[in-house]
Amino acid sequence: MPWPKPPAPGVFCATPYHSAMRAITADVRASLLHADWPAPPGVTAFTTLRGPAGDSQPPFDRFDFGLRNGDDVEVVRGNREMLERAVPLPSAPRWLRQVHGTAVAIEPGDSEPEADASITRSSGTVLAVLTADCLPVVFAADDGCEVAVAHAGWRGLASGVLEATVGAMDCDASRVVAWLGPAAGPDAYEIGGEVFDAFTAADPAAATAFAATRPGHWRVDLYALARRRLAAAGVRTVYGGGLCTISDPRRFYSHRRDQRTGRMATVVYRQ
Repeated sequence: MPWPKPPAPGVFCATPYHSAMRAITADVRASLLHADWPAPPGVTAFTTLRGPAGDSQPPFDRFDFGLRNGDDVEVVRGNREMLERAVPLPSAPRWLRQVHGTAVAIEPGDSEPEADASITRSSGTVLAVLTADCLPVVFAADDGCEVAVAHAGWRGLASGVLEATVGAMDCDASRVVAWLGPAAGPDAYEIGGEVFDAFTAADPAAATAFAATRPGHWRVDLYALARRRLAAAGVRTVYGGGLCTISDPRRFYSHRRDQRTGRMATVVYRQ
């Protein structure tokens, strides 16, 4: 259902309009997975779910935020507007053009910079990344003065996107609090030798995050790898993990499971 248009000035029939707004707002709020962490002062973080909000049609149903995955662009823009107005967000999210790299955008604008992480120290600036199996990670200074978010697929995780994000923050790493959002889980995410080598070549002990399944293949625990890298970067306080996008088609999009699918948004901002 698109966001309803208000009645013309002087027209007394606001009840259907307000009823539609209440219904959409209720659906949007039911479509949010709030970060399970002791949020620093003034900080809000969540990941969107597949629904019940949203107007995207199968296989993107329903609350898809991806503009480059084959969904109808105007419908996706409507989903984005729905989120912004129903939460409500203090500003439009600052989206990124994600490339599975390590670039970090500082105070990103509306131009969708090519990066896989972003940082803001400004109140009311909303940061966002898109995922559908990759790991979204939210960061905040323990006093709430600075927030960040990163998109960590296995390539970005192995290349150091989390370390790059922590390193670009103003506060010391020991004061950073992190939350790991929904991603491909260790019981369902099977990978080959390229991924295993990418992590273990420089850190042999990272092999503890892999479980052999068949010759040349392992199940991988992205959460364990992320915690390991965050600890090495000096981040001592990490929450989240334990969810699996592949195993929960009702709530989560999964590219590994469905190939052609939508994208969830992980959002963070400070009031």
